[in-house]
Amino acid sequence: MQQLPETGFIRLGTILGLNGSPPIVPVSKSTWYRGIREGIYPPAVKLANQRASAWRAEDIRALLERLGKTQQARDSKK
Repeated sequence: MQQLPETGFIRLGTILGLNGSPPIVPVSKSTWYRGIREGIYPPAVKLANQRASAWRAEDIRALLERLGKTQQARDSKK
């Protein structure tokens, strides 16, 4: 998995691996946006020009931690 910055912003292509890099969260774009609507994934923030969206690195780190805990709970039930 690639290194995430401590702070800053991450574009969707990087999160989902759409730009040729390994995905941080391996889901499709439609699943990602559905997850945002359902409160599973964090919402984007608009950048200065209001035309570009990105996600806070801190929010993605928290998501990965939460998903990791969920997976550990599932594994312990097996």
